Amino acid sequence: MELTGKKYIVTGGSSGLGKAMAKSLIAEGAMVLITGRDPHKLRIVAAEIHAEAFHTDVSNESEVEDLFSYVKETWGGLDGLINNAGIGNYWAEVDELDVAEMQRIFEVNVFGAARMGSHAARIFKAQQSGDLVNIASTASKKGFKMGSVYASSKFALRGLTECWQAELRPYNVRVIQINPSEVPTAFNVESREEKPLVDNKLSPQEIADVLIACLKMDPRGFIPEVSVFATNPF
Repeated sequence: MELTGKKYIVTGGSSGLGKAMAKSLIAEGAMVLITGRDPHKLRIVAAEIHAEAFHTDVSNESEVEDLFSYVKETWGGLDGLINNAGIGNYWAEVDELDVAEMQRIFEVNVFGAARMGSHAARIFKAQQSGDLVNIASTASKKGFKMGSVYASSKFALRGLTECWQAELRPYNVRVIQINPSEVPTAFNVESREEKPLVDNKLSPQEIADVLIACLKMDPRGFIPEVSVFATNPF
């Protein structure tokens, strides 16, 4: 399937995986709107990669509603949502868990993705087409020490993905989950500065390449879930 002229939203699109995926979509001729919580950074990146910017915090329902109102008024439709926004800056063992911190992570990684997915699904069902891509993590398939909060949020996202697949396939809507392993990005960095790339670790481009391959498949088929690991990270 050609992506030229297709319309996509990429959440968390001002850095890391989101920026790389947005750039790759634009290189394929797609129209891309990126969202993020830092309006200044968002505008700079949008100008750099020739995307459209819309300041949105996915944990804020009214901002999500404003985003989709804008998309419907400006674009008149939507071909795909890339649910990429996520945070993971809290790690603790079970006997030291802070439920308030857990709620903060879930507000973005789970509830934010659900808000975005719900609004996008209404458009996709009405037009009988669309791609909804959840960017999760290999942590959605296997937990790890001190990862109770982050891993459980990604397990929850995986559950949402599987439910949405069952609900939306009758409407010709493809729901895809991509699970990156470790990628050096601004993710989990308080300053939001990008980490330097490492030769034997994944880069954001590998995840962008997988996204494009999934989207370009003929609409009669789809890849429900794909995990991406570095070949030799040791």
